[in-house]
Amino acid sequence: MSKGVVKLFKIPMDQVNEDEAKKEAAELRPKLIKWGKQYYEQDQPTVEDAEYDRNYARLQDLESKFPAIVTPDSPTQHVGGATSNEFTKVNHEIPMLSLGDVFSPQELKDFVIRLKQNYPEDKQYNCELKIDGLAISLRYEHGVFVQGSTRGNGQIGEDITENLKTIPSIPKKLSRPIDIEVRGECYMGKEAFLKLNERRQADGKPTFANPRNAAAGSLRQLDPKVTKERHLSTFMYNVANYDDLKADTQSGLLEELKELGFTINEHYQVADNMDQIDDYIKKYSASRDNLTFGIDGIVIKTNSLPLQMEIGHTVKVPKWAIAYKFPPEEVHTKILRIEWTVGRTGVVTPTAIMNPVQLAGTTVARASLHNPDYIEKKDLRVGDTVVLYKAGDIIPEVERYLPDLRPKDSKPYVIPERCPSCGAKLVHLDGEVALRCINPKCPAQLVEQINHFASRNAMDIDGLGPKIVKQLFDKKMVSDVASLYRLNYDELLTLDKFGDKSANNLLSSIDASRSNSLERLLFGLGIRHVGAKAARLMAAHFKTMDALMNASVDEIAAIGTIGQVIADSVHTYFENPASKELIGELVGVGVNMDYVNNEDTVQTDNFFNGKRVVLTGKMVDLTRGQASEWLENHGADVTSSVSKNTDLVIAGEDAGSKLTKAQSLSVPVWDETHFKDEMQKDR
Repeated sequence: MSKGVVKLFKIPMDQVNEDEAKKEAAELRPKLIKWGKQYYEQDQPTVEDAEYDRNYARLQDLESKFPAIVTPDSPTQHVGGATSNEFTKVNHEIPMLSLGDVFSPQELKDFVIRLKQNYPEDKQYNCELKIDGLAISLRYEHGVFVQGSTRGNGQIGEDITENLKTIPSIPKKLSRPIDIEVRGECYMGKEAFLKLNERRQADGKPTFANPRNAAAGSLRQLDPKVTKERHLSTFMYNVANYDDLKADTQSGLLEELKELGFTINEHYQVADNMDQIDDYIKKYSASRDNLTFGIDGIVIKTNSLPLQMEIGHTVKVPKWAIAYKFPPEEVHTKILRIEWTVGRTGVVTPTAIMNPVQLAGTTVARASLHNPDYIEKKDLRVGDTVVLYKAGDIIPEVERYLPDLRPKDSKPYVIPERCPSCGAKLVHLDGEVALRCINPKCPAQLVEQINHFASRNAMDIDGLGPKIVKQLFDKKMVSDVASLYRLNYDELLTLDKFGDKSANNLLSSIDASRSNSLERLLFGLGIRHVGAKAARLMAAHFKTMDALMNASVDEIAAIGTIGQVIADSVHTYFENPASKELIGELVGVGVNMDYVNNEDTVQTDNFFNGKRVVLTGKMVDLTRGQASEWLENHGADVTSSVSKNTDLVIAGEDAGSKLTKAQSLSVPVWDETHFKDEMQKDR
């Protein structure tokens, strides 16, 4: 979980009465259930782990002191979260339990003392690192991997067998032909996590809050190819039953799992007493930043397996193990200034530039502030001394400012109104929290805009690929899409690997695009929410660019299937003086501004022509509208329901019942990556 503010409880536990406890517990439960759903099921935490843990521990204390206030829906009575409807359910014959948590050395010592008092034969403990990942179960028959699942709610998990098969550390066949169910943790290493977030940020996608959520989101993909690309790893540490094993200790079990072919965490250690446990904690508290994977604590287990069975468990946690959670590492530093950068989609993002500080093993001087709402909600200002932590021990986050250290002359931070790249007025679109620059001449967005303008379904300028566009921009040969039409032969010869033939071919392709029908130009301008289908509808209705530019929002919205969102976006775009100037330049270089009713807009020789296609789930790189418009532009009939007549289902993330029905009817299913590959083939 990530991002939260420490909150203290009003009434000390030793002073609270039953009525007060009942009232406070009733307030805590829905909050914890909501946070738990965001963390376990949606992989999108909204509060920091420590904040969740504090509230959860408080609820436990209240219910422990007054058992009569416990309710069946209390999060203390359940393990993890619900399962998704997108995966087949798996019943855990032996429940997959969670772990109880303690947060101080004294609480851990009390746990060990209780074990000693109740079970004097408890002589040794196995100390293990608490991996920050997702609990999984692997089932083998005669030594062959047959099924893998998530923990889910402890009783029912999700079948993710095909995804788990893509993880190299999970053996497909064991060294012995035994029947066994092995349990452990699937995680994403620090390096893989950083690279994944770098790719997502470069692609304009939201980044993951921490490695645990990245791993969970990767495991719960509908397409195993996506899981494979995420470079997940596993550590196995437990079994559902010990019938076919030789080990009689937890440490021995780990070694036997290793012999069978599983990857175990080698950093375990057997301890005889509390002093040795303390030494283990101190060792890994100091060295955790040097590990290649994230940990959020230490797990202490009774080492004897027979004694574990005797001690047993509660409805939720084993009584023979406990997790000691590390306190969140925080440092104080000062915000020197806030920089704003423009992404390729026009989103303008603030970054805090701070006095450099050491945090979790690295020097930190920058931290994303995400969006204007984030700054205003936390009331962050230049000159503030702030509390800085690393989400998942990796990404620097500003948690809060320290009021006592705020300068007396401090003033609220003023959110910029102008783009830092081009100076155009920034806007909020469709109620987004993000600020956007919609200036078509903004240098920060120009390269991607030209790529889109030249693409197959827009102006279709053959031979003008991303590498060539980048060269043109770097050599200052283009300043906007209109300047493409001013390129000459001699300029093109200065490009890498360009000769007489390639220069003439590109110039011919650029010249041919001048006569394209209006809908191609509209789509090529990259107006937000305007795909090929919407562009075609507006072009066919208004006939000329002038008529569209002078149309009111209501007139645009009145066109069938256009709607208010597209109409608002189109009207906002053409209200911008820079947009009007760009259209004037395009007119000046001879680009057609009229609708030409060509019947060959849809190519009849492509795969999608005549196919009945259903889109379901959330697209990452495309909107559903963009995907639909591209398909229709290629002759597909995009429908809303799956039937035996459906030719193809394209499933994004969190696809629902349509995917299930498609699978039951044996309708071909593509993920977004496959669909994008086919789109690229058509370029």
